[in-house]
Amino acid sequence: CICCTVRGDLIRIIGNLMKRRHQFDHLVIETTGLADPAPVIQTFFVDEDMKDQIALDAVVTVVDAKHIQQHWEADEAQEQIAFADVILLNKTDLVSPQELDELESKIKAMNGMAKIYRTQNSELGMDALLGVQAFDLDRALEVDPEFLNEAAHEHDETVKSFAIVESGELDGPKLSNLLSNLLQTKGVDIFRMKGILNIAGEEDRFVFQGVHMLLDGKPDRPWKEGETRKNELVFIGRNLDEAELKEDFKQCLV
Repeated sequence: CICCTVRGDLIRIIGNLMKRRHQFDHLVIETTGLADPAPVIQTFFVDEDMKDQIALDAVVTVVDAKHIQQHWEADEAQEQIAFADVILLNKTDLVSPQELDELESKIKAMNGMAKIYRTQNSELGMDALLGVQAFDLDRALEVDPEFLNEAAHEHDETVKSFAIVESGELDGPKLSNLLSNLLQTKGVDIFRMKGILNIAGEEDRFVFQGVHMLLDGKPDRPWKEGETRKNELVFIGRNLDEAELKEDFKQCLV
């Protein structure tokens, strides 16, 4: 178990392991049940040596279907669900099908990007856990189309996920100012964000992802002939004003 608040220790441990790189294919980092995943994730963004040697594949969270309701309001529980790319909804044999459906609906409202698997004893094929490539910018928005197309996500949670889908071209400087201001004022509350953007004057899609105040982006493949050039973004965070953010984004359109 690793204390995820000590980034230096994490870098040192992984650095030592990479000296024996030929002895393993994947590295699994297990934090405590009370850990905030953000410092671990950010380590792979901010340390240049780490970025050159190893790539973060996915964040996996195990949710206890029997007891999660007792801890639902805890920051740790919300953060671990919100940051997840893969969620194991475990101990499904201990709750009713109706309870499972309701719980899965709550999880999807909080994190519409994660893939959810119902399990018993956390039994799941390794192909669902390894090689997910959730942080690969080339797969920046492989999100369930139903989530992107859903008109609204109605719930009362302080942590939620939502999508912005807008056709048209974006004014680069305006977009840059929006994202800069957003990270300065709301960075702490933005757990994850990712998207595909259509920048005016550019023939390539622009893809990006972010964790709190850290943002990573690059030009992607060219837009295909006949392809609808639309902007698709997904946000997961706490106390985010969805309507305000959507309106601010519209102001960046040419």
